[in-house]
Amino acid sequence: MALESCLLLLILFLLFVETRTQPNQCGEIHLDSQLSPTSNLLSWLSPSGHFAFGFYPQGNGFAIGIWLIGQPDNTVVWTANRDDPPVSSDATIHFSKEGKLRLRTGQGYEKLIANVSVSDSASMLDSGNFVLYSDCNIIWQSIDFPTDTILGGQSLTQSQELVSSVSSSNHSSGRFLLRMQTDGNLVAYPRNSAALPNDAYWASDTANNVGLNLSLNHQGHLFMNIYKSEPQVHSFASSSYSCENSTTIFRATLDADGIFRLYSHCFESKTSWSVHVEWSALNNQCDVYGFCDFNSYCSGTGTNYECSCYPGFVFNDPNEKFSGCYRNASESFCAGSKEGRKYHVTGIENLLFERDPYSAQELEEEKCRLSCLEDCHCDVALFMDAKCEKYTFPIRYGRESKTIKSTAFFKEETNPGQKIIIDSKKSLIMFLAIIFCSIAILCSGIAISTFFVYRDRAFLYEKLSEIISLTGEFTLQSFSYDELEKATDGFREELGRGSIGAVYKGKINGGEKTVAIKRLEKVLDRGEKNFQAEITIIGQTYHRNLVRLLGFCFDHSRRFLVYEYLKNGTLADLLFTAERRPVWKERMRIALDIARGILYLHEECVACIIHGNITPQNILMDDSWIAKISDFGLSKLLYPDKVRSSMALLSHSRGHLAPEWQNTALISIKADIYSFGVVLLEIICCRSSIKADVSTEDEMILSRWAYQCFVAGQLDMLLKDEHVEYESLERMVKIGLWCVQSDPALRPSIKNVILMLEGSEDIPNPPSLAPVLITP
Repeated sequence: MALESCLLLLILFLLFVETRTQPNQCGEIHLDSQLSPTSNLLSWLSPSGHFAFGFYPQGNGFAIGIWLIGQPDNTVVWTANRDDPPVSSDATIHFSKEGKLRLRTGQGYEKLIANVSVSDSASMLDSGNFVLYSDCNIIWQSIDFPTDTILGGQSLTQSQELVSSVSSSNHSSGRFLLRMQTDGNLVAYPRNSAALPNDAYWASDTANNVGLNLSLNHQGHLFMNIYKSEPQVHSFASSSYSCENSTTIFRATLDADGIFRLYSHCFESKTSWSVHVEWSALNNQCDVYGFCDFNSYCSGTGTNYECSCYPGFVFNDPNEKFSGCYRNASESFCAGSKEGRKYHVTGIENLLFERDPYSAQELEEEKCRLSCLEDCHCDVALFMDAKCEKYTFPIRYGRESKTIKSTAFFKEETNPGQKIIIDSKKSLIMFLAIIFCSIAILCSGIAISTFFVYRDRAFLYEKLSEIISLTGEFTLQSFSYDELEKATDGFREELGRGSIGAVYKGKINGGEKTVAIKRLEKVLDRGEKNFQAEITIIGQTYHRNLVRLLGFCFDHSRRFLVYEYLKNGTLADLLFTAERRPVWKERMRIALDIARGILYLHEECVACIIHGNITPQNILMDDSWIAKISDFGLSKLLYPDKVRSSMALLSHSRGHLAPEWQNTALISIKADIYSFGVVLLEIICCRSSIKADVSTEDEMILSRWAYQCFVAGQLDMLLKDEHVEYESLERMVKIGLWCVQSDPALRPSIKNVILMLEGSEDIPNPPSLAPVLITP
């Protein structure tokens, strides 16, 4: 008996010693383990053999992720570093002796797969979760970093999101996202949008709740936990398919087509599964905003859909028709109209798209069609509910609607193949026009000389108005100095004073119309002829985001311009002194208004106009709070044979001046891009570009401070106490920082700025900023 007791004690002692000499490892994957695409060990399996972690084929190489093993294809449920390019066959996954999980390539490149300080073992679990342990505690797990899928037992917590894959074979980040928002709503957006309410194409409608998360349990119940006065459950779906007591695995995936679906996988044999769709957030593919990209529309129902281009457009990629379309024309309708080209409109019934018209009025359907045809700025008019709305391209979220009656009229060129014939006829017409104009100019010169000698001043102004109305597309009214003095009651009420001169409030047409009258005090005296030429160009410009010029006065040294009156003041008043700070969505709309106005000046009007003085003080707000740019065209116009102009006379705004004004560099339209970038940052932060009363010296110059906050990942400091979705804020700040680059070549064009503001272009991180010079 004593001998048996001794043997028992000896065995227990040996077991204790063996236990103390073994490392504390809770996972079956040990340190210094390795995977390779070309070896027998290319993945680590879960105990049941249903899930695997490791290399899987993608494109011409391999990606790293987790997949559900099955036939005929594996189902990828998670991808590591998903937007990195595929690796070659010489890559390895190494779980190092130091406890680091790394990807290594044959070229010596290394990247962490799991960002942890130290671990001692790992496991691929039957739940589809890959975990790292330290002293038997989970310190990292794949379910904390979801890609496009959540599995049974997994939750999507607040501020987390699912991002669709590009396709079933390419698991890089795709075109759609599903976000668990902090306001309690689960919302689906196109990824290239600003994630504003009008960008959402599906939502859980669970806003104004706290502590929410989306959960999928092992029984296939997809639900949200809602906490109001007491915990509640908002259910989306529960599995109804019977797998006859076989293994069932559930997953909820934001698919590549943008639709959130719940799937069940029933185990039938060793590697074979049957897959069933248990629930779908949307049943109609065309309900997904942006599924058919810019300038195209989705038609059909269910999965029987088709992407089509608008009339006059062709596909960006005929092999991927959802990628959007571009207009098969090199010139705008306004430019074509001046060359005598003919246009017609094509109507499409029951069409809807994102609605942000530049003009809307009550019109009959036929008059709506004619109105777009006659307006060279109109690309498409939408007639709906006895209302005519006019738009410019690009247009997104196009789709057919079977429930809403509407007609969209698209403008396109008639017989574009006849351009060569038209050009040859145009040469003859131009020759005859030159001869006729020469005679007309000679006669006009004699007539004007006679008027100056024998007629009084009032008759002179009447003839001058007639001349300008003949040369421009819009009639400008000519005023005498006495008329303007009477209209302003002796220039009594001054609205403001800018770099060019003072602005006064007045009334014309018998006191029925209120106008703003600008006295030109600092314009070079280059004679009446040049003055007429410049105001003629200004009179020809018309856009919803430009202040309209109504008339002029030329009285020797006294010169005035008469503009429409906008009672809501300047953007500077709204941003810096108003009691109510404009909300984020309003500010982003204002920024887009300004950019569209600049686009018209740079690319769409009669001649390219460099503004040279874009500041919040020169941007006015109309009755509908639409931003309109003022003081355009007062600088020398940028004609094709003159790159640098004398605009320096107009550019004295501290902080908004492009660096090239400080030296002899050529001045181009990129100078306006710089000024717009400064204004955009001011709109974002609701503060001026240069501010002395700040807590730190770093905050004095807004562009430098914005860059420092961007690099530090602390953009919320720019907004103080205002809450804005970080992704939207980051996008806008990056646009502003690209615009204020000291090298004009690095600044984007205004067209690209608009695409970035609309969310249709990805924005790389901007380079560092050069020191800012402040004009005294």
